[in-house]
Amino acid sequence: MAPAITTLAADAPQLSAANTGFMLICSALVMLMTPGLAFFYGGMVRVKSSLNMLMMSFISLGIVTILWVLYGFSLAFGTDSGSLIGWSSDYVGLSGIGLTELWDGYTIPVYVFAVFQLMFAVITPALISGALADRVKFSAWVLFTGLWVSLVYFPVAHWVWGAGGWLFEMGVIDFAGGTAVHINAGAAALGVILVIGKRVGFKKDPMRPHSLPLVMLGAGLLWFGWFGFNAGSWLGNDDGVGAVMFVNTQVATAAAMLAWLAYEKVRHGSFTTLGAASGAVAGLVAITPSGGSCSPLGAIAIGAIAGLLCAMAVGLKYRFGYDDSLDVVGVHMVGGVVGSLLVGFFATGGVQSDAKGLFYGGGLEQLGKQAIGVFAVLAYSLVASALLAFLLDKTIGMRVTEDDEVSGIDQVEHAETAYDFSGAGGGAAGRSTAAPAPAPLAAKKVDA
Repeated sequence: MAPAITTLAADAPQLSAANTGFMLICSALVMLMTPGLAFFYGGMVRVKSSLNMLMMSFISLGIVTILWVLYGFSLAFGTDSGSLIGWSSDYVGLSGIGLTELWDGYTIPVYVFAVFQLMFAVITPALISGALADRVKFSAWVLFTGLWVSLVYFPVAHWVWGAGGWLFEMGVIDFAGGTAVHINAGAAALGVILVIGKRVGFKKDPMRPHSLPLVMLGAGLLWFGWFGFNAGSWLGNDDGVGAVMFVNTQVATAAAMLAWLAYEKVRHGSFTTLGAASGAVAGLVAITPSGGSCSPLGAIAIGAIAGLLCAMAVGLKYRFGYDDSLDVVGVHMVGGVVGSLLVGFFATGGVQSDAKGLFYGGGLEQLGKQAIGVFAVLAYSLVASALLAFLLDKTIGMRVTEDDEVSGIDQVEHAETAYDFSGAGGGAAGRSTAAPAPAPLAAKKVDA
């Protein structure tokens, strides 16, 4: 029996219906984030790539779910082996888990913990996809997703959150995924785009978002779902820590959005909707690792710093020449690094743990631990993802042809288009039979 499953001792925690229900709701909220991400990314690309972008996020719900049940949960949260990976036969296929067996030290069933963590595993490779917009074969992306979660995400999740994982045992604080999710995905995105190269027309052709309303809808769904992502990561509602994380999530996101917009106004002269959405996401990313260790005032500072630095970072792709299509590196990798490192400054020692940051008399110890966690995950994900992309590119090929990229990846890969205007033109075919016919004078004016 895996050590994470409780015994029937008299003093063992008892199943809490309230915490179980709360965690199931949080799991559903985190699931909603992946379709939200699909809309966020889908609106940011050109219209000829929008369906492909939606599918690159959506397909993760299928692939990762199956792999998680088969072996992913066991690798990530099974009995530790060498502080690098887990494995428990009871977790293979989720077949050896009793209905009411509890996650070790908590009042929720193992099944509930497994499905909550599943939703984290689902969204992480979907985050990578935004950097690769317009140019990757869908079949190659499907294969990459399955291999990447198996070789990168599952081990890193064990390092950070698994009992016995080396970063967990070191005392690295990552409340809800700054390293395991955001730095992991952002570094992977950088590794892959360095292998597959730039889009046709990068730095030359306009590549503006085709639907900013979709972007705002996606950002709103992400913001909403992120409350489950963050507050749910305490796995219960008994001591107020989850409530603090909920408040800090809102506070930091608001501060980051305002900071990004202020930077835009000073730098470019305008407050943009894309900037508001991107700033909000940057704040959500930064508070994810840090929100369980700081006060609301600290959350304001973390959000504002992240909003400013991420806004500055998105322009680095033009300076250094890497084509990060939708700023995954600038928002998720940089935001994750900022939020994780700022734990070493803003941890109060009075929320999730007694670890204190520099500003609260803790010295540099926690900052050093955070830095080790940040750069270990970043380096591993960057190198492993680049090697994986290189192998796939040299075997099955990662990119569509240049002609297919120019004509539109939606038609080539999915045989569909996002918007069908065939019924929107003039003539009898385009009019409802219930609509009155236009006056003769109006018709003559149109003909003229």
